[in-house]
Amino acid sequence: MVHVQALRTLPASTALSPIVAIRQSEHTFAHFATSKRAFAIQPIPTILPDLYLVSRLPRYVTDTLNVEQIKKLQKNGSVKHEISIFWVPRRTLVSNKILEDEGVLGDVNVSEFSMYFLPLEDDVLSLELEDAYMELYLVGLHCTPRPALTYIFQRRDPTSIFLASKALMLVQQRHGFFPRILGKGDNARKLANLLVRGRKELDVEDSVGYSDGARGILPSATLDSLIIIDRDVDFATLLLTQLTYEGLIEEIVGIHHNQAEVDSSITGTAPQTSTQQPQSSTSTNTVPPPTTRQSLKAKIKLDSSDSLYSQLRSANFAIVGSLLNKVARRLESDYEVRHSARTTTELGDFVKKLPVYQQEHQSLRIHTNLAEEIMKQTRSETFNRVLEVQQNIAAGTDATYQHDTIDELIARDVPLPTILRLLCLESCISGGLRPRDLETFKRQILHAYGNQHLLTLDALEKTELLQPRSSANALLPIPGTGNTGPQASNTPATKTNYNYLRKVLRLIMDEVNEQDPNDIAYVYSGYAPLSVRVIQCILQKSYLQSLNRSPFPLTPTSTGWQGFEDVLKSAKGPTFTITQKPTDDRVVKARDSLRGTGAGAGGTGGWKTIYVMFLGGITFTEIAALRFVGRQLEGEKKRLMICTTGIVSGNKVMEGLMVKKGLDGGSGGG
Repeated sequence: MVHVQALRTLPASTALSPIVAIRQSEHTFAHFATSKRAFAIQPIPTILPDLYLVSRLPRYVTDTLNVEQIKKLQKNGSVKHEISIFWVPRRTLVSNKILEDEGVLGDVNVSEFSMYFLPLEDDVLSLELEDAYMELYLVGLHCTPRPALTYIFQRRDPTSIFLASKALMLVQQRHGFFPRILGKGDNARKLANLLVRGRKELDVEDSVGYSDGARGILPSATLDSLIIIDRDVDFATLLLTQLTYEGLIEEIVGIHHNQAEVDSSITGTAPQTSTQQPQSSTSTNTVPPPTTRQSLKAKIKLDSSDSLYSQLRSANFAIVGSLLNKVARRLESDYEVRHSARTTTELGDFVKKLPVYQQEHQSLRIHTNLAEEIMKQTRSETFNRVLEVQQNIAAGTDATYQHDTIDELIARDVPLPTILRLLCLESCISGGLRPRDLETFKRQILHAYGNQHLLTLDALEKTELLQPRSSANALLPIPGTGNTGPQASNTPATKTNYNYLRKVLRLIMDEVNEQDPNDIAYVYSGYAPLSVRVIQCILQKSYLQSLNRSPFPLTPTSTGWQGFEDVLKSAKGPTFTITQKPTDDRVVKARDSLRGTGAGAGGTGGWKTIYVMFLGGITFTEIAALRFVGRQLEGEKKRLMICTTGIVSGNKVMEGLMVKKGLDGGSGGG
């Protein structure tokens, strides 16, 4: 690490500046006397002597560092600068090579800042890796959405899996090893293998005396298990329009690091007014020039620090209006208390509560205005046509009946990400599109949105989101064949068979109570996310049993995946369970005896935490569904901790795979 004498300013890359701004209030940066400012890297402040650049692990050089400005500062700057670069979360040989090729490696101090999980909420930890999805699932040549950049993946990049293992190993070193690791999917298996390897390395370090104690080699007394879900087990949920309040904010406005950028009218900030100058200075017109109002953007914070947002975030948008109305009536009643106050004590109590009331009133105004803006979109004909197509495909109706609507949406010049989501949704759920229909849609997209999207369509095929039905159906598992022997269990499915799982796991619920939900299907108004249903196969076996007419082979002692092994063969990737046992049972018994958590002490000793890790990203709607499951587990003294490589949505994935420039170098359509 670089010895820090006086940290004057802390520029950060564009992706990290919101995170740095949040983290500056904590002791990590206060210890180094960091000023309460976080700059984007472009432009770098030139008047400050000590510069510390914080940037993500480099893949896109021109996005990451303003190399040319660093060179100018070192050669021509009037102030002598000492520049240090901290790669987040780690420094690599690639980062050194980049700096060496740019000719600045000898002019800067290079180190790393091991920042892995970021707590977005008390129950949500994220690595905030924006490109994890493409790195895990995209193979081959593709143009990024970043201007004038092209990257090549000859093979899938497992960096995000490695970073996830490092983050989870830190959890284990602090709280003890996960007694069980369960997972579904190819990448989930790779992550589990890295965790097992990491534990063996710690065991070796402990055996030779390098470890700081025996705590790290013991199974945790507070952690129940780790459940790992690979995103490609359930691509379809990612492509559906999210219908919770938080999900729709992400779909329509966009949420980045718990912040959303909205129009200033939503927050109540008056827009700027500017006077339009006359075109000619010799004009004799005495009428004053008209004024124009320029729309401003304001950032609003969206997290649990806002009590109203905590109530609204996981609710289906259909009931958000009634919830806001209830809060408005309650606040009105609270304000009316001041009229009935008869003593100075009662008035004093009201004055003490007044700042809280004012804060709630401000939050109510913001979320009422934001809900009205979202409602303008949800009431539009286009939104409802798209939602109808999605729900029909998810319900298993013949997707070819939806093609006329998709043709109409293309003719109306609906944004390309919306069209691609519909086509990819059909491909995922129906096992691909008919080759003739797929070629027809490709031609329409190229004609309507530009020939550069030939590369976009190629990228969708490489990620297996858009495929012809002939090749996809050949890979679908056939349920009910009676092949349930050991050899069959070792042969993972290469595609997810939604048609079979829809029936067995009841992915479609005909009756959903959005006001008082009793199933996770409320988040999509009738569709239960398959990714969360898979987790329920572990945590809520009896509930899934009650939904299915044909009984699962469950016993009172069934744990892990037991009872659902045959069902989950129809979901993509291997299903596995790893039990981590202590190297010395006597140490565990002694620890439990001292804590009073052993069998002789009666009970498990309190609450247990279940970690759920999503590789490739998770949607806000899936988070809402997992929180619903978590509330039902509270009676068993269990809580869920949701971990992910990043927050994703259908639009983010489509825009990440889309080509933004034409094949001739000009700006493309769509």
